[in-house]
Amino acid sequence: MTTDRYAFDLIDTTWTVPASAAGTFFNWEYDDGRERLLNLYEKGKNSQWNTNERIDWSLEVDPSDTEAMPDELVSIYGSPTWERLTRAEKNEVRHHLASWLNSQFLHGEQGALICSAKIVETVPDVDSKFYAATQVMDEARHVETYARFLNEKLELMYPISPNLKILLEQTLTDARWDFIYLGMQVMIEGVALAAFSMVRDFTGDRLGKSINAYVMQDEARHVAFGRLALKDAYKQLTEAEKLEREEFVIEAAYLLRDRFRAEEVWDNLGLPKDECIAFMNNSESMALFRKALFTRVVPCVKDIGLWGPRVRKAFADMGVIELADVDLDQLIEQDENIADEMDRRFAQAKEQARARIGGPTTRGAQIADTVLAGAE
Repeated sequence: MTTDRYAFDLIDTTWTVPASAAGTFFNWEYDDGRERLLNLYEKGKNSQWNTNERIDWSLEVDPSDTEAMPDELVSIYGSPTWERLTRAEKNEVRHHLASWLNSQFLHGEQGALICSAKIVETVPDVDSKFYAATQVMDEARHVETYARFLNEKLELMYPISPNLKILLEQTLTDARWDFIYLGMQVMIEGVALAAFSMVRDFTGDRLGKSINAYVMQDEARHVAFGRLALKDAYKQLTEAEKLEREEFVIEAAYLLRDRFRAEEVWDNLGLPKDECIAFMNNSESMALFRKALFTRVVPCVKDIGLWGPRVRKAFADMGVIELADVDLDQLIEQDENIADEMDRRFAQAKEQARARIGGPTTRGAQIADTVLAGAE
């Protein structure tokens, strides 16, 4: 059972969020779609993939491997706490931290699954319903993928972090359809994309690298979807409505900034939590990490028109205001290209192995498929 994988016993294995008062929208105009959203819907249909086929689950994962997660990427690396640990204890921290991080990815993806289903129900435009329907399938696949990675490879899980839980609850319980977009598509998934990219770009674990690259390919479309839909809708807001949404952005930004402190890990391992958090708060590498988390959020918030003085001040206080001019379209294209390049290298390695062993019809080819699937 999945519950047997958790680092400590769960008080509850389910979480019931009170239903919002949002209405269910039907729309009888089936031909009135925006070209940009319909193009995104077409891309969403063509980009579906099967985690059992695209990802090589035969790859082994060693949670203590310093190549998979170098010491320098551990958030308390260099702290007095870290220096007191033995090598075995440092490896245990690495295992728990990787499990905690991927558990937050998993729980966030389930939140995205529920949010995208609610978008289908509550958004008034048919073209948005079309695209959101493809996102529901994407998010189900992501939940399946991270759950399998945690269950089969890391064999350890953590509950949802308090900050993510608060933000999900705020997003899901607001009756207005655009708050689901704003909370999930812009804020949560924008930060998640940045976190995925750090795993994709810096881990030596080939399985983890491929999982995050392929998930990012989907998520890049999701952020683009929220951006397109909200940019149109927010042109019609009154000043009071805009201020209310800007307040939500500010609160969400601070929650997300502090989401990666991993307090549950330090508590569970019996490490001095206050000492760990104090070190992380003053660490230059963690400051750079927190800044990188907003690479996609800040320019998206600016682009959809929630760029009042209070939002700008909050982003300036967080040290991320200069990210406002990042080219989002270029980042989205890059995320898609990296995943496609992984697929090309995977296919090329398999063909080379088949050629060396004797062609696609031989027993050797079957062995090559098993050994070299997912090779970079």
